[in-house]
Amino acid sequence: MKLTVFASGSTGNCCLVQGGGRRLLVDAGISARRITAALAGQGLTPDQLDGILITHEHSDHIQGLANLLKKTPVTVFAPGTVAVSLRLLVPGVEPYLRVIEPERDLILGHLSVIPFPTSHDTAQSVGYRLSADDGRSVVIATDTGCVTDAMLRYMSGADIALIEANHDVTMLKKGPYPPALKRRILSDRGHLSNEECLWLASVLARRGTARIILGHISRKNNLPGLALGTVRRGVQGTDAVLDVAPELGCLEVEVASCSA
Repeated sequence: MKLTVFASGSTGNCCLVQGGGRRLLVDAGISARRITAALAGQGLTPDQLDGILITHEHSDHIQGLANLLKKTPVTVFAPGTVAVSLRLLVPGVEPYLRVIEPERDLILGHLSVIPFPTSHDTAQSVGYRLSADDGRSVVIATDTGCVTDAMLRYMSGADIALIEANHDVTMLKKGPYPPALKRRILSDRGHLSNEECLWLASVLARRGTARIILGHISRKNNLPGLALGTVRRGVQGTDAVLDVAPELGCLEVEVASCSA
């Protein structure tokens, strides 16, 4: 299984998962031009994608979708309420839209995809666990204000996990955001702080996750080094390796198959 993060942050989110003979984008929150260039860096073109998984309809997760679909017909997978929003926000999406159900397997050849609920300030949002027949799996779960027991069930044991270390609480509270926005980010339907990410990373590392990627790091309320230093304390004594997803540029993480 291979995860390549094309972008992760408040200005845009998009990554590519390759495994089980399939290639899937998760979100399309950067321009179609950037997505095409990032795919080219992987030796791929958009028409080689097997689908696009959408986590929720906020603009930093879908802003490149309309233009991408104009150039390349590809199936867009989204849970029901998210699909309703996409029909309103993304012109021309309807012919490509396939509604999926949270906590039910979507089988794409030798790849199984399970969407699971996250806790964010939208009517519906999900993370994804993608598992290949060889036993390897990738979990992507950002944009959540808390970690539920259900989330942990689906995230535990994944080989690679992309999770969020969105903000440092002190930086956020002292920062330039208006009070209402600060309350939203700090709420159970906002984003995870560095300390909350530390706890999540600690649990995942002790349940077998080999590579943990910290994503959706706030440009104004966090620093990559601060997030990494905080979360690193949670994985001490384990074999887990931490990475930080860049806001711009690509990060590739790969785990070999069980039979390798």
